[in-house]
Amino acid sequence: MKLVSDPAIAKKIRKMQQRVRWQDPLILEKNIDQTRLVLDDGRADDEEFSFLVVGDSGSGKHRGHNPQRKVAELMLPHHHECRFMLHTGDVIYLVGSSEYYQQNFIQPYREFILGGDYPESIAYDEMVFTLPILPVPGNHDYYDLPILLSLASLTTFPIRQLLRSRLDLDVGLHGSGKGDAYARAFLDYLKAYQFPGDLAQHLDRYYTAKTNTGRCLSYQPGHFTRLPNRYYTFRYGGIDFFALDSNTFNDPPPLPATREGDADRKLLQQRRQDLEREKMQIIETSAKLNPDNPIEADQLDDLHAKLSQIEEIIVDIDKQLATDKTMLTDIEQLDWLKQRLIESWNTKEVRGRVIYFHHPPYVTEATKWEQAQTLAIRSRLRGVLDAVAEALGSLTQERPLVDLILNGHAHCLEYLQTLDTGHADSHLHWIVCGGSGFSLRRQRTEGADLVETIGNAGKENRLVARSHLFVGRNGQGSQKKRPYSGLRIDVQCERYPKFVVRPLVAEWHQRQWHNYEIEPFKI
Repeated sequence: MKLVSDPAIAKKIRKMQQRVRWQDPLILEKNIDQTRLVLDDGRADDEEFSFLVVGDSGSGKHRGHNPQRKVAELMLPHHHECRFMLHTGDVIYLVGSSEYYQQNFIQPYREFILGGDYPESIAYDEMVFTLPILPVPGNHDYYDLPILLSLASLTTFPIRQLLRSRLDLDVGLHGSGKGDAYARAFLDYLKAYQFPGDLAQHLDRYYTAKTNTGRCLSYQPGHFTRLPNRYYTFRYGGIDFFALDSNTFNDPPPLPATREGDADRKLLQQRRQDLEREKMQIIETSAKLNPDNPIEADQLDDLHAKLSQIEEIIVDIDKQLATDKTMLTDIEQLDWLKQRLIESWNTKEVRGRVIYFHHPPYVTEATKWEQAQTLAIRSRLRGVLDAVAEALGSLTQERPLVDLILNGHAHCLEYLQTLDTGHADSHLHWIVCGGSGFSLRRQRTEGADLVETIGNAGKENRLVARSHLFVGRNGQGSQKKRPYSGLRIDVQCERYPKFVVRPLVAEWHQRQWHNYEIEPFKI
């Protein structure tokens, strides 16, 4: 029994293009760049500024505590000192449903939203941010409910068991609508304009910023806070920020039609069956636990986390087993990133570059580090950076192509550095910020060093990355600790950007919140 359904990449792209009327004749006529915005706060030229980062936050209040709200409260003292908040994806769990935006986003972040004194009156598709919140979509923001679950059928044993379960799954009557809820919440939903005159008036009102790539959207905090597209770029303090939708270039290549490929397929099919059995055992066990008992409530939290983890592994396996893929990757977006990075390096006033997207190419969290999607993302980002490096030649003067890369998806806070990977992603700084509300995960038992097998023979191992900080679930039994996290990042006024990273952490331990301090570090 699947709990979630992940739409095909081609369908995600097509639906999102329809929602923003991608390359509509009127948009082309007005020379509008639909992948760019200008953050119109009157301070975008300041070279010294700060911003916040959260990710994988979209859970509600569970078992008497609300981690997402606690992390938001940690950020409130920094509200007026920071210019914007980046969100690395998974805004809403479990399936990105519109009915959970009130509980899982608006209520926790109410101080950052216009009219937040009365959050219950804010519609999810009419949010206006006083502090810009600039997200990218996560996999859960695209997930839907399988037909069987959406019908809430009572005729099968698995669904009867799920309904008896004490697991708080944040699943309503429907899913994301293939990302529609996310689009209505954050994107400029141009599909809503039925008449050319209305669309023209809207474009003339809000797409007024002028750049070297044409007119673009003017993002006005407290007034108009929509994003132009699912992936986009903006410049602030001389730094180009690139926001990507990694959900459309995370498909692993199909298993080869060889003896080895057939053997791998059988192993994956068997593992999937084992995971399905384990999932049903979790659901059955949860039905016997009492959420009002503190010890059993903690057990339910653990089972909830385990169930979500299993479901993500099953999705990853299904991507590897799929035989009817119509589109393997989002070539248009990756080519856009390549061209915009090259353009950024050829623009004198740009002093640095930051990329953020959901799926981390490098991570040591136990459930994500060797997933097929992780390796696919790594390969495709490398392809872009290699092409950029080749095009730029000596222009970079041996500086890294990108100064900082931010991700989510792995439910932890982690800082890594790549070593010599043999590609243009060598010696880069990577931060995974995916522990801002949903169930936390542990670091893998294999440790902090990531090794990659290279060469056709598969016999040579290369150390490609090293983790310097990992904040996630740790301890056992009564000593189990759950440190939830976000970030404040201070950008210093130097010729080349330096970032002071300030982790903001709240730890849930023995049914209470505890102070948890980590020294800021500079990269």
